[in-house]
Amino acid sequence: MQISPVGLDHVVIRVADLDKSIKFYCEILGCQIILRRDDLGLYHLQAGQAQIDLVTLDGELGKKFKYPKPDRPNVDHFCLRIEPFDTPALVDYLASHDLETSEVANRFGAEGYGPSLYVEDPDGNTVELKGAIVGNS
Repeated sequence: MQISPVGLDHVVIRVADLDKSIKFYCEILGCQIILRRDDLGLYHLQAGQAQIDLVTLDGELGKKFKYPKPDRPNVDHFCLRIEPFDTPALVDYLASHDLETSEVANRFGAEGYGPSLYVEDPDGNTVELKGAIVGNS
């Protein structure tokens, strides 16, 4: 058997404040809630062809795990491919939501090199926002 990845399916993030996280991912980053599981404290967000799942700390799923897990390192970051990637407009837009960003650099990703920056969500998870491929280096 050979496994052939075809793309990112989903990322699961434990969140301390659901309202702040929904505002960040939906209102600021443009994701959409596609399914709510209030009984589990699980919220599925559409992010292009991928999905981001938010799990509340006080929900049924969140209570099963210590937060953060002392025996597992947290995820370093995950990357969302976005359009458009207009650097000045994007930085100004994020700043208007009181979000600090890293410098914009040409970084390698699934599609090749393209502009990207980093921002933190309300729980301190690092989210990379990446634009279209711009070259080979």
